[in-house]
Amino acid sequence: MIDRVLLKEAAATVGVTVDDTAAERLDVYARLLVEWNEKMNLTAITDPEGIVLKHFVDSLTALPLLPQGPFSLIDVGTGAGFPGVPLAILREDMQLTLLDSLNKRLLFLEEVCRAVGVPAVRIHARAEEGGRNPALRDQFDVATARAVAGLPVLCELCLPFVKKSGRFLALKGPDAPREKEEAARAVKMLGGRFAEGRTVTLPNPSQEGGRSERHILVVEKIAATPPKFPRPNAKKATPL
Repeated sequence: MIDRVLLKEAAATVGVTVDDTAAERLDVYARLLVEWNEKMNLTAITDPEGIVLKHFVDSLTALPLLPQGPFSLIDVGTGAGFPGVPLAILREDMQLTLLDSLNKRLLFLEEVCRAVGVPAVRIHARAEEGGRNPALRDQFDVATARAVAGLPVLCELCLPFVKKSGRFLALKGPDAPREKEEAARAVKMLGGRFAEGRTVTLPNPSQEGGRSERHILVVEKIAATPPKFPRPNAKKATPL
């Protein structure tokens, strides 16, 4: 279904090598995404080129920022599995947890993970609930999120899951520098600090100029997140 040459070449532009085996697994993923999207709303992007560039390669921009050696990662508000599942396909030493508030998405991800050979724990919960669950709080080396909310809210939702000395990776678009400034107070309150992230330029034929800027913002967990966070209505509450 997908153009594997495009996948490999686009991934290479962001410093990621996709071998034939990974490309085959991502192709299976793409086929299932299109098939399931016909019966439930998973994504507005279903054309092969869009899946490659805006889902797969976009997710893989975070790969160079993952820890060396085995680690655990929770993908918060995972939706159709981005960025968690593509990252797990390329990092088989990852222990992946997928958290989402809609169970039907997790049913889709159950089939995807089985088909592409990615062992993953799937959790049906809102991030506000999961972050207060002792079985999940402070348990992960890495948390990721993509296109879930503004950065101050994302930090409140995601940092509670992260172990001290772990990190939260937020995949953002061109407004990332502004969001980073807006989140400075929240990051400090939640026990984090900004670390060096990365900015990449992805091919984007649908956009004027044919390119789009992506930012991966990194927040290191340097202290415990206060117990009152995340707030039960964090998405609707006044940002920190």
